[in-house]
Amino acid sequence: MRRALLLGAVGSVAASAWAEAESKPIRIVVPFTPGGGNDVFARQMARSLGELRNRSVVVENRPGAGGNLGTEFVVRSAADGSTLLLGHSGTVSINPALYHGLKYDTQKDLVPIAMFASSALVLVVPENSPVKTVADLVALAKARPGTLNYASSGSGTGGHLTGELFQQKIGSKINHIPYKGTGPGLTDLVGGQVQMMFSVIPPALALVKSGRLRALAVTGSRRLPSLPQVPTIAESGVPSLAGFESTLTYGILAPRGTPDAVVKELSAQMLKVAATPEFQSRLEVEGAVPLLGGSAEYAALIRKESAQWAEIVKISGATAD
Repeated sequence: MRRALLLGAVGSVAASAWAEAESKPIRIVVPFTPGGGNDVFARQMARSLGELRNRSVVVENRPGAGGNLGTEFVVRSAADGSTLLLGHSGTVSINPALYHGLKYDTQKDLVPIAMFASSALVLVVPENSPVKTVADLVALAKARPGTLNYASSGSGTGGHLTGELFQQKIGSKINHIPYKGTGPGLTDLVGGQVQMMFSVIPPALALVKSGRLRALAVTGSRRLPSLPQVPTIAESGVPSLAGFESTLTYGILAPRGTPDAVVKELSAQMLKVAATPEFQSRLEVEGAVPLLGGSAEYAALIRKESAQWAEIVKISGATAD
């Protein structure tokens, strides 16, 4: 009897907290500056979710430390469904292996709500490069190990670690040259200071269409609507690259302790938003494709990605500390 009363009291407290939270706006924290894909996806989700719930949903940018500051802010926030995180593979799955002093554990301190998109990178070379295909690039890298350079937007980024994975698969050394952002890396690639880059889609696409870069392949498991003639790396015909895939996943997470009922409700609503043509067309503009899954599916993917990227980080020796 006493146990039943206690459980009832706990349930009443949780219900009361949720009712109070319902009166507050939902904020989706983006742990990066405005303007990038993370921010675009969050704002589209906020707008559509707000309309669906008839409740204010706002985006709050909290950049710093490679996304860790905003992530920790959400981890420390009230677990009532009013503060959520726009997560992606970099902050949720890669950073725990790169930063050794994190004060939180993404797999223990965050509850996945729903995933909605996956974004591949594009492997580009200068338009005047003699390399026409991935097979050409692999042959050149093996003939001249340690002489080719690839740019990235920084140490530990998706572009850097995709390059490390590529090297491991082909068994030949390619030098990593980190830049402070995608733009500077692409500028030097166009100028011939580096020979290749695994780039996020939108800025590279503009240079491909203008004829200054050549797209060799995309790193996902399927071709992209924005680059339909560009094959995947797995389609290159190089045996060691069969099954190659490197993508970044996007989703929404909440602080640990958020009630299951709240997670379930938000998950259903976010997946409804993510399935709309309007939302999916926004993904395509940013070089992403739909990848819909609820809390359990997103949690399983985070575990898989974390193990994969931790191994790549370990082998490469990459660190952000």
